[in-house]
Amino acid sequence: MWILYRKEISTFFTSLTGWLAVVVFLVLQGLLLWVFKGSYNITDNGFAAMDGLFASAPLLYLFLIPAITMRMFAEEKRAGTMELLLTKPIGEGGIVMAKYLAGVTLVAVTLLPTLVYYVTVYRLGSPAGNIDSGSVAGSYVGLLLIGAAFVAMGLLASVLTNNQIVAFIVAALLCAAMYLGFEGLYHLGIFGKGDLAVRQLGMLAHYESISRGVVDTRDVFYYLGVAVLALMGCRMVLQSRKWRR
Repeated sequence: MWILYRKEISTFFTSLTGWLAVVVFLVLQGLLLWVFKGSYNITDNGFAAMDGLFASAPLLYLFLIPAITMRMFAEEKRAGTMELLLTKPIGEGGIVMAKYLAGVTLVAVTLLPTLVYYVTVYRLGSPAGNIDSGSVAGSYVGLLLIGAAFVAMGLLASVLTNNQIVAFIVAALLCAAMYLGFEGLYHLGIFGKGDLAVRQLGMLAHYESISRGVVDTRDVFYYLGVAVLALMGCRMVLQSRKWRR
């Protein structure tokens, strides 16, 4: 499994697409936080906080993570190497976990450079250090959990097709539905007393809870549950290839 994991990491960082996805994410994030005027701009807000980063990063992840995962299975199927991979003693579950862990690692790599923003805001505070570090830490945990769930859904989209563009579109739609879809239904107010329950089905409600600085196990289990269900779907699709044969 670890051999496949290292292969996925190596493939990502030796491809132009991989580096381009990370660079575009970091450049857009920097522009939103420091250059473009608006609610995300840190200096416009007038106080030491990183709310702009934690509000905009999940929206950028809706496109970044599908770009990371779209080739993981689709390319194997298009190149005809999937059958060879399935003959390895690693098993379907090991294949899925290797690619999933590689995707989560890449998401973590994209988050690491943003720590520079935390250091900058920490020093810009009046007095220096006047920032809610607990809330920042919770928000980073929430971002990583969202990224992990998005990776799982991206892999599910990738395993369903051999076309990378289709995999990207399906993954982006799945992630957007889970992050924004239930929130939209909640604001429509069509479920009456069930509106809050509908909102709790979406990722945004749990992300906002974690961002307060208190990591509730219910929020953690929610994201883990979404990831597990998507990964189980990936494994079933891979197993179905054997059943068809």
